[in-house]
Amino acid sequence: MTIHHFHLTAEWPGGRNDIGTIHSGNLQTQISIPTGMEGPGIGTNPDEMLLGAASTCYIITFAAMLERAHIEKARLSMQSEALVDVTNGVFTYKKIIHCPELVLVPGTSEKVVEKARKLAEKAETSCMISKAIKGNVAVELNATISIAQ
Repeated sequence: MTIHHFHLTAEWPGGRNDIGTIHSGNLQTQISIPTGMEGPGIGTNPDEMLLGAASTCYIITFAAMLERAHIEKARLSMQSEALVDVTNGVFTYKKIIHCPELVLVPGTSEKVVEKARKLAEKAETSCMISKAIKGNVAVELNATISIAQ
């Protein structure tokens, strides 16, 4: 068994509406509460970082599965959205919606398209971030798979 360690240093100089920083490997940015939640909106925030973690984990997992299955892609991109509910001042991360768009190389068979569709679904359940948030945050997948002309 291999255990990977990741470290993050955070600095927070003041109260709720201040601006802090985080440093973790290649990730170095300012952090604050977003303007939509009555904060200064400087840098990133936990909501964006959780969405970013879920999205990057999914797309990397999907790309690796396509590669292992020898499915050639012309392009793979994705849009993701997070839904955060605020009820009575309580913030609850409700749902993440992933909308990957996979374009396969010209001449790809329908059988391979179907396999890619199954891998798109499997990537969501295999991603370690999806596993980590399961039972707390719903993840919805709306994949689009096509063949380049």
